[in-house]
Amino acid sequence: MNKYLVAAAAGILGGAVLSTQVAGPLLAQEQDAEQSVYDQLDLFGNVFELIRSQYVTEADSGALVQAAINGMLNSLDPHSSYLPPDDYEDMRVQTRGAFGGLGIEITQQDGYVRVITPMDDTPAAQAGVQPGDLLTHVDGVGLMGLTLPEAVDLMRGPVGSEIVVTILREGVAEPFDLSIIRDTIRLRAVRSRIEGSIVVLRVTTFNEQTYDNLASQLADGIAEIGGIEQLQGVVLDLRNNPGGLLTQAIQVSDAFLEQGEIVSTRGRSEGQGDRYNATAGDLIDGHPMVVLVNGGSASASEIVAGALQDHRRAVIVGERSFGKGSVQSLIPLRGDGAVRLTTALYYTPSGRSIQALGVAPDIVVHQPPRHDEVAAPEEAARPQRSESTLRGAFNNETITDDERRQMEEEERAAEEVSQLREEDYQLAYALDILRGLSVMNGQ
Repeated sequence: MNKYLVAAAAGILGGAVLSTQVAGPLLAQEQDAEQSVYDQLDLFGNVFELIRSQYVTEADSGALVQAAINGMLNSLDPHSSYLPPDDYEDMRVQTRGAFGGLGIEITQQDGYVRVITPMDDTPAAQAGVQPGDLLTHVDGVGLMGLTLPEAVDLMRGPVGSEIVVTILREGVAEPFDLSIIRDTIRLRAVRSRIEGSIVVLRVTTFNEQTYDNLASQLADGIAEIGGIEQLQGVVLDLRNNPGGLLTQAIQVSDAFLEQGEIVSTRGRSEGQGDRYNATAGDLIDGHPMVVLVNGGSASASEIVAGALQDHRRAVIVGERSFGKGSVQSLIPLRGDGAVRLTTALYYTPSGRSIQALGVAPDIVVHQPPRHDEVAAPEEAARPQRSESTLRGAFNNETITDDERRQMEEEERAAEEVSQLREEDYQLAYALDILRGLSVMNGQ
């Protein structure tokens, strides 16, 4: 009996020693980390006071704090930022579909302001701004080193006033200036036209009006061709659509799906996420669909394309999309400002993340330059601009090596067919039809 008592005592003692050896250092590490944070905050306070007391001219304390907050958020990823009250209100106005400005969706890369896409029928589009353009100066003021909100402030001004932006464009040897007249941007989220018995829906943005516009335009188009029985199909054009509201992307996807998952989001912790499913009802009763995407299709556009692709509901045609697979939450702060913070990644119904990868088209079709444009000889050799090229962008670590190889093989096969168009366009066209039919049949 004494042996067991001794053994038990030894076990208790060993456990006590073990917990002291393990828990003690862990607790010390946590305390050290916490102390390090406070030391860094003290350092920030010291620098802040030095600037206030010794800088050559009197500094605006509020502007210094805002710059510090922006620097902290910009160090996280390209899409997190601080929105002062005016910027926050502007964003809320934009999601409602009407605002003043140039009409461009922009991001920041290596200190420059990069155009994701100009919006249809806006001053920027009419002046000739193109996706991928780098804006280096506004009215002669350099943008290098400015935060994105600061750059946006320089572009603001009264409706009807002129602004001159300096653009650096790939394939053009020297920077050049474009004069743009500011205007009130009234975004018409969806435009439609009829091609034979096919309805073409051009979706330019995902704001609060998008689904209602789409449903209305689609109903008008179907009525124009003589009813749903006469409909041959729908083309959903998402090219150069920079995205917008997640809720609208879900509604647009649901418009053409009867059931199943549309998108899921996953946050930092295991229980932090949501899953969104389709409800019964397809606005076109299962008629064929084609979705057009390109390198300017981002965020909400990719949610729609990914959902319809995974459900084999539509054939995706065009070029690989931008690859923005993160979700930004607008978190209001005291003082009416807000933080735009990346809080989750989204996943298509098959469980794939398009972050830094984009949506690969089922049929690759490159848009040739317009007859009034001169393409640079080396343009085709340049890598496509995408989320993965942005400084600080999240890497996609959810895809396995086998999945990546399969994806690359599928895209290579689609690319080979697209190159065949140069040799035998009719044969390539026939292969595209078969590829599209196989996608719709779930093969």
